[in-house]
Amino acid sequence: MQAKVKRGTVGAYLHLARPKQWTKNGFVLAGVVFSEEALLLPSVVSALLAFVAFCALSSSVYAANDVLDVEEDRLHPLKKLRPVASGEVSAGAAIALAAILAAGGLALAFAVDVGVGLAGLAYLVLQAVYTTFLKHMAILDVMSISGGFVIRALAGVAAVDSPVSPWLIVCTGLLTLFLGFSKRRHELAALGGGAAGHRKNLQDYSVPMLDEMMNIMVSATIIAYTIYTFTVYDDVYMMASIPFVIYGVFRYMLLVHRDGGNNPDVLLLQDRPLQVTLLLWLVVVMTVIYVL
Repeated sequence: MQAKVKRGTVGAYLHLARPKQWTKNGFVLAGVVFSEEALLLPSVVSALLAFVAFCALSSSVYAANDVLDVEEDRLHPLKKLRPVASGEVSAGAAIALAAILAAGGLALAFAVDVGVGLAGLAYLVLQAVYTTFLKHMAILDVMSISGGFVIRALAGVAAVDSPVSPWLIVCTGLLTLFLGFSKRRHELAALGGGAAGHRKNLQDYSVPMLDEMMNIMVSATIIAYTIYTFTVYDDVYMMASIPFVIYGVFRYMLLVHRDGGNNPDVLLLQDRPLQVTLLLWLVVVMTVIYVL
């Protein structure tokens, strides 16, 4: 049960920005790691600034969406506690916060690099189209979510002025399609018969169909990452990271299916085995790239 905060307090506005969702912007940092520049201070600073810029941009989108989706959120068992839906923050104040965060995020993104700024602008445009049209269209809604993650990854590459790897796009796209379909599955499981009342396109999905889509995306992600490990690098040591990827996605599936799962957006923040797996995967990758 979330504690309710008073209207207009700092806590309410922080809740509106959804800092727990900032983990999604970790995809921005992939560029500095895989471009072999994670030990160069200027590149690390640029990547971190790009990360901060996308945290501001994503929070601006969350604040605006809370206003647009207020009626649907009030029908959701958890989203009804969001600041706008619960009345803790007015719609006008939420829109003002969204505008400030969007302007600040874009300004910082362009200050880092023109490519980062263009990626930030593309992200906002995609979110606007998604909110207006695509989120109501089955399959395209999840593909749009995946596109947002791909844009984040491309922004990270632009931040360190590195060539774009097609493998970055493929692996990011496939993994986030899996995460997107798992999120839709969680919504169906959590909302039951009232799912369509909260989000109209959920009536076009079913749990068995989403399970099939998740299985396809898991298989494709593992295959793509496996091929990447022994085609991009001259040695085979990167293949040592494959078991961590396999365990990570299977652990994620276990959590989504077990007891109806939890919101996939916050699983990484709550599950210690997933956190340890991500850390070990990063240790292996960093060792292969920067030591061996």
